[in-house]
Parts: sequence; C-alpha cells; structure tokens
Amino acid sequence: MSISALVSLIIGFGAMFLGYILGGGHLLGLISPTSLIIVIGGTIGAVALSFPPRVLKRLPGILKVAFTSKKGKDMAELIEYFKEVSIKTRKNGLLSIEDTISNDPNIDPFIKKGLQLVVDGVEPQTVRSVLESEAYMTSERHKEGIAVFESAGGYSPTMGIIGTVMHLVEIMGSLEETSTLGPKIGAAFLATLYGIWTANLLYLPIGSRLKVINKNEEQQYEMTIEAIIAIQEGINPNTLVEKLKSYLSADELKNLKNGGEE
Repeated sequence: MSISALVSLIIGFGAMFLGYILGGGHLLGLISPTSLIIVIGGTIGAVALSFPPRVLKRLPGILKVAFTSKKGKDMAELIEYFKEVSIKTRKNGLLSIEDTISNDPNIDPFIKKGLQLVVDGVEPQTVRSVLESEAYMTSERHKEGIAVFESAGGYSPTMGIIGTVMHLVEIMGSLEETSTLGPKIGAAFLATLYGIWTANLLYLPIGSRLKVINKNEEQQYEMTIEAIIAIQEGINPNTLVEKLKSYLSADELKNLKNGGEE
C-alpha cells in the first residue's frame, strides 16, 4: 500500500475513533458483528448482482492499482524519452529504433506498440486510430472498476438503514425486556454508522482515487499518441518537446530538463 493511501486511511478512521473516545465513548461500544454482517454482506451481494463476473474478477487488480504507488516514468520523463527517440530517428531513420523497442524490457507496452507500428510503416492515420482505440478501451475497463466502488458507496448507507430497521423490529418485539433495550438500540444504530463509514471512508474515496489515476493515464496516452505521430512525421525534436509541454503541470515543467533545449 502506498504511504499516502495508508496515511489517509489512518487520518480518516483515526479522527472518527478519537472524536468518539474524547466524547466519552468506548471502542468496544462500536463493535456489532450482526450489524457488520448485514452492512458488508448486503453491500457485497448488491454489488455482485449489479456487475458481471468479468468485472468482479478484476477487483483485486483494481484495488492494487488504487493502493499501490505506480512506479514508472512521469510525464516530464516521457517527453525526454520521446525527444531522444526523435533525435535518433531523424539521424538514422525510423528503422533505427527497432532494436530499442525489442531490447528494452522496461518499455511501456502502449509505447512499444505505437513505435512498432511506426517501424512497420503503418500510415500515421492508422497508427493514431489503433492507439486511440486501445486507449479508449483501457479507459472504459477502468471506468467499470470505478463504477463498482461508486455503487458500493451508494448501497452501503442503504444497507445500514436496513440493518437499523431490522434491529428495531427485533427491539419492538421485546420491549418488556427493558434491561436489554440499551445494547439492542446501540447495535441498531451501529448498522447505520457502519453503512455511512464504509461508504464515505472507503468505497467512495477509492472510486475517486481511481478516477484521478484513470484521468492521468488518459492524458499520458494522449500525449504518447501525439509524440509517436510527431516522431513518425519527422518533427524537429525541440518542436516536439514544445508541442508536448502543454500536457505538463507547472511542477512537471520544472522537472523537464533544460526546458526542452538540447
């Protein structure tokens, strides 16, 4: 798990628990297995019914993306990489990068596919079409994963209310047992609490985090496509850098070595 994700979870849940304790509560009072089963189990069931198995099977991988730091080149480093490729192809021709494509084990598969199409002599319009289609389908798959967590964030509070109502029904049937009313009422409201907690501290934040990751990847794909087409068309390396700078944030521009100058 990435440090930022771990710290965020600690702050979110820690603030809730700390506030509860400072208000005079005891942590054991927040434990209700029956309420937890109703809320978590009900949410899982609703989500499983909402999405096909092919989407649900990808959830472990989706969670890994959300909670691990993705290692790789940032946008500024990618521009430097494409500049080097552009310089090489202008000096030695497009076929000169074939060895680079084949022998670099760390090359991004999307970049590799695009450059291989260029080396194979595919028309620029076709190269763009193929890469845009792949980028689009990748984004759509990511959006399916995002939708799972957004749905869970919608179902979870509802399951909490259902759990509360179920407990209250039980309470109404045993009002004569006054000594047990307090714990039972507490357990009833814990169901609602669990539903709201999991929705707003887990499911919805994970969905939002995945949206940001997907948006960044879309921008990277778009920049990669523009860079590959520019390399194929033989654009001057410095002009290529200037064209790709528009995809960078202010901080990323600072990381771009020498401002794109040779």
